[in-house]
Amino acid sequence: MKKRKSNNKYIIELHNDKFNTFDYVIQTLREICGHNYFQATQCAHIVHNNGKCVVFEDKKELVIQIYNEMRDSGLTVKIKDD
Repeated sequence: MKKRKSNNKYIIELHNDKFNTFDYVIQTLREICGHNYFQATQCAHIVHNNGKCVVFEDKKELVIQIYNEMRDSGLTVKIKDD
């Protein structure tokens, strides 16, 4: 049986890097993705410990917009379809 796509949802993965600080990542996730402090802090720790974390999910158009803002802010991000 084939797996169905889930309503054209796309995700943004944030990847660990050696140049952005925890505080900067947390601030950027709050400003661009709308995370609260707790969510942003958790994501920063997951990225630090696991190398990546899904930080945003929505329809393609909005994901591309958020991705561009995050990339332009200097974060290492990738778009994937869910």
